[in-house]
Amino acid sequence: MRRYVLTGTPGAGKTSLLRGLGDLGHGVVEEAATEVIARAQARGEDEPWTRASFIDEIVTLQRLRQLEAATTDAVQVFDRSPVCTLALATHLGRPVSRTLAAELERITSGRIYERQVFFVRNLGFCEPTSARRITFRESLTFEKVHEETYRELGYQLIDIPAADLPHRVATVASAIARHTS
Repeated sequence: MRRYVLTGTPGAGKTSLLRGLGDLGHGVVEEAATEVIARAQARGEDEPWTRASFIDEIVTLQRLRQLEAATTDAVQVFDRSPVCTLALATHLGRPVSRTLAAELERITSGRIYERQVFFVRNLGFCEPTSARRITFRESLTFEKVHEETYRELGYQLIDIPAADLPHRVATVASAIARHTS
């Protein structure tokens, strides 16, 4: 099984791209951080990312989703990975927790994800949501942290430039086809 990761800054269109790849028949796994935030906000917690346990909650959900993902798919595409969570911890100025370090070791030693990662570039804007409270300028800084984090860990970034959604879906699908044949 080949597990690919979509990464990039918030608001770059990763979720739409993931859904487009799912429509093409690829197994897809949605981002964990958005769900962790949504659950906390549903309980009345406005800014769960300020909580010390936030990073570990994301890592735990990411691991669970990866382990529970169907094993019948030849290709799976993940909206983010624990490497993204490391980038988030760095961006937030948080130390690398034992949980995050252990998960990074697991995915590295187990070769869980392909070393080629789809880096989805920003669209020139970032629309804030209840879970995404970041300005476009901040998103550019966060984008750079993601890029540096993946490169430092030895991943090869496949650049997915800003374009309309059908073009981006076709670009990723084509790259997956080249890598799996």
